[in-house]
Amino acid sequence: MVNLANLARLNTLCDQLRHAATPVAVLDAVGQATLDLLGPGLLTINTWQAETGEIGRLWSSDPAAYPVGGKKVKGDTAWTRQLLVRGEVFVGEGDAALAAVFDDIAVIRGLRLNGVVNVPLCEGGRVIGTFNYLTAVESWTGDQITVLRVLGQMALPAVAALAPASR
Repeated sequence: MVNLANLARLNTLCDQLRHAATPVAVLDAVGQATLDLLGPGLLTINTWQAETGEIGRLWSSDPAAYPVGGKKVKGDTAWTRQLLVRGEVFVGEGDAALAAVFDDIAVIRGLRLNGVVNVPLCEGGRVIGTFNYLTAVESWTGDQITVLRVLGQMALPAVAALAPASR
């Protein structure tokens, strides 16, 4: 059954995107819609540069904990290969799953978050960014993951516009 309230919020988002004058305005609209649709949590939207292994934060729903402009270098891990190389969604549930893949687990724990969905943002068959939502959740539903994938795709043109030119 389709949730009509979610469809109405997505319809509003489409109108906001039509009027968004800048890539940052697009990310602001998609970010707010994500929190409206999925509830409180942490959303970050990042660029990915495979050549340097660097992730750069373009947008954050919690700039105090995860400021825009923050960067990390990611090594070769199972998570990196799944999300950033193969372009497959990563779903993590529970503290142990997050601790296994995130070096900033202390910050995540401090925010009382225990579940993540990382959506790869792809252009031309290559990952150019990620759309990452963390929240307090026992387990993710297929509908939640689908909504996050759709919202990530709505953010993709803005990420492409803001991504470093060397990609």
